[in-house]
Amino acid sequence: MAENMVATGIVAKAAADAGVSISSAAAVAKLLAEGCTIPFIARYRKEAHGNLDEVQIGKVRDRIAYHTELEERRAAILKSIDSQGKLTPDLKAKIEACEAKTALEDLYQPYKPKRRTRAMMAKEKGLEPLADAILAGAIGDAEIASKPADDLQGARDIIAERIADNADIRGLVRTAFAKRGVLVSEVAKPKPTEPTKFEQYYEYEEPVAEIPSHRYLAIKRGQKEGVLWVHMKLDAEPVLERIGEVVDRELVPEGATLSRAAREQVDLAAADAYKRLLAPGCEVDVSVEKKMESDRAAVEVFAENLRHLLLAAPLGEKRVLAIDPGIRTGCKVAMLDATGKFLVNTVIYPMQRPDEARAVVAKCIQQFKAEAIAVGNGTAGRETEAFVRGVVKALGVEKDVIVVSVSESGASVYSASEAARAEFPDLDLTVRGAISIGRRLQDPLAELVKIEPKAIGVGQYQHDVMQSLLEKKLDEVVVSCVNGVGVELNTASAALLTRVSGIGPVLAKNIVKWRDENGAFKSRSDLKKVTGLGPKAFEQSAGFLRIRGAKNPLDASAVHPERYKLVETMAGDLGVEVSQLVGNAQAADRIDVRKYISNEVGEPTLRDIIAELKKPGRDPRAVFEKPAFRDDVTTIDDVKEGMSLEGVVTNVTAFGAFVDIGIHQDGLVHVSELADRFIRDPSEVVKTGDKIKVRVLAVDKARNRVSLTCRSGSSAPRQHAGGPRPQQQGGHRGGAGRGGGRPYSPSGFSCNPFADL
Repeated sequence: MAENMVATGIVAKAAADAGVSISSAAAVAKLLAEGCTIPFIARYRKEAHGNLDEVQIGKVRDRIAYHTELEERRAAILKSIDSQGKLTPDLKAKIEACEAKTALEDLYQPYKPKRRTRAMMAKEKGLEPLADAILAGAIGDAEIASKPADDLQGARDIIAERIADNADIRGLVRTAFAKRGVLVSEVAKPKPTEPTKFEQYYEYEEPVAEIPSHRYLAIKRGQKEGVLWVHMKLDAEPVLERIGEVVDRELVPEGATLSRAAREQVDLAAADAYKRLLAPGCEVDVSVEKKMESDRAAVEVFAENLRHLLLAAPLGEKRVLAIDPGIRTGCKVAMLDATGKFLVNTVIYPMQRPDEARAVVAKCIQQFKAEAIAVGNGTAGRETEAFVRGVVKALGVEKDVIVVSVSESGASVYSASEAARAEFPDLDLTVRGAISIGRRLQDPLAELVKIEPKAIGVGQYQHDVMQSLLEKKLDEVVVSCVNGVGVELNTASAALLTRVSGIGPVLAKNIVKWRDENGAFKSRSDLKKVTGLGPKAFEQSAGFLRIRGAKNPLDASAVHPERYKLVETMAGDLGVEVSQLVGNAQAADRIDVRKYISNEVGEPTLRDIIAELKKPGRDPRAVFEKPAFRDDVTTIDDVKEGMSLEGVVTNVTAFGAFVDIGIHQDGLVHVSELADRFIRDPSEVVKTGDKIKVRVLAVDKARNRVSLTCRSGSSAPRQHAGGPRPQQQGGHRGGAGRGGGRPYSPSGFSCNPFADL
């Protein structure tokens, strides 16, 4: 009974934290306990939880986990204090009332096992009665004056420890550091002899409460690399006044009056407690919390970047000639069929042997009827792209063959991975890289899931943030995207299948193995024949898997098999076959939703089913549009101040947006240059994948940097991939892990657009 009450309380608290009803949170908790995944819960159990989205469901899950851990810690603390014989009714009530882990630990502080302290040694000398007498006002000025200095010091040590162990005092000092503390960074000694990217922080101060996450992470990186010395400062006087108030209220017995000398001893003890015991620990606590806050912010930026990258418009089933550019070692060329199957590969040398290279590219286009050419955007990418365009133009097939620059971020990671070796054991890793470039043009999601998310390069400080937090969040994004789009069962790789709801690495391999041994799946029910794929895995995964050309047309839709009989009933009521209903918008519009509402199926699910019947298996991603770069701008040498260019947003960070303008290095539009109005967060106006028009503000060839603006005279309406929708955060090519921070100013902007790099 007690456990049920605790569990009910946890759900209620999680519901309040997540801003949902208790019944919705309880339904989510029940479904999660039954082994359901978030994508499945969000898509196929809407009636149970009140139509929450994936974000809300994830928040409920996280808050349930937090409060569960809090309850477990509370129980452990109560047991520990009780075993010491010190658990009073008042203390127990305070512990049971705690709703935050820090407050709980503050209450436990006096009862934690400690290393040998100065207070302990003073007690061993029998000085605790003196400390009690001083706090109780039971000792006068003359008697205090007669005490040896060492005895008074010992008594003060005891009082100082009591002050430091007081939960209210620890809380107020921690709050003071968080709200009024100032972060200070100075150059470490010996001062570096060479320039560093942290020079602007050699003499730097900013309020802890106001410093943005990216700047805090930049400073912490400088500290980690030994370039900066970082600490917090706080005006101690008002804090000591507050400490004195709490001491008089909670440590001095009610009605006691302290003599002048006793008051002096208590004040000295309070100052010592603050400087020696409280300030260092609370500074660390605030630093840890600020780091976690900054980590979470950076992870959210990365997650949104990744989401937009994964959901980028696919070219689709087109025959692609993929080229991984190179100068000295040549360009690796791979031909892929419309399904992404590797056909042949070779190497060309456009710079050294252009005639031979032209002949090879022309032959590939003609022999394999290439419909697109994907050129990696790495070294010599733009030169190779221009070369290929020349071949296409010479053949007169510009209308039939498109040439597209494709991001190489993470391609080298994939090409050297175990998955790539298993897929292409006989190919050189450079050829695998070319294949990856071509496939990510055909279907970015299907190819990018093979790469460790943080290797894709669309985040901030990914090597500095808590890795477990980053990996968990990015994995959730990948899973959400994969299940949101759906997966073609008969062509999906094991890497892609692994991310499907209810299917992990083992089942994914078993599915591919069954497919290799038995041929294509003819129906969703064939999944039940796969070794290890039981009823629960089938329930969780079936709705997200598609089988085009299946006998039952519903197998190619997002309608879950558990609702097939319902659709059959709908079709029968309309007087048509299921095959005549699927894809027939006019017939679907005739369905009266109210007629089919039951205890198991409500209006939200019915609306989803009708939408699927109208457009079965519809890909939610946008239609592919190739970016239009200027042919006369291929390197930084071609970029001139004042030039107007079209580019593609590759990364949105907290301090601006990086834009691919057709050269190897992305340009930066600082947050202050993104719009004519004040922009606090770049994601308010741009996101990864947006096509925007920019004007060049400055070119720094020495440091390979281009500063851009979107302000009046240079910008045009933004074309958002996937159509109009709320703006999200994004990322930039090769931007992962860049240092950051700009000099603090009232406006929040820096005159140097690269100050955050």
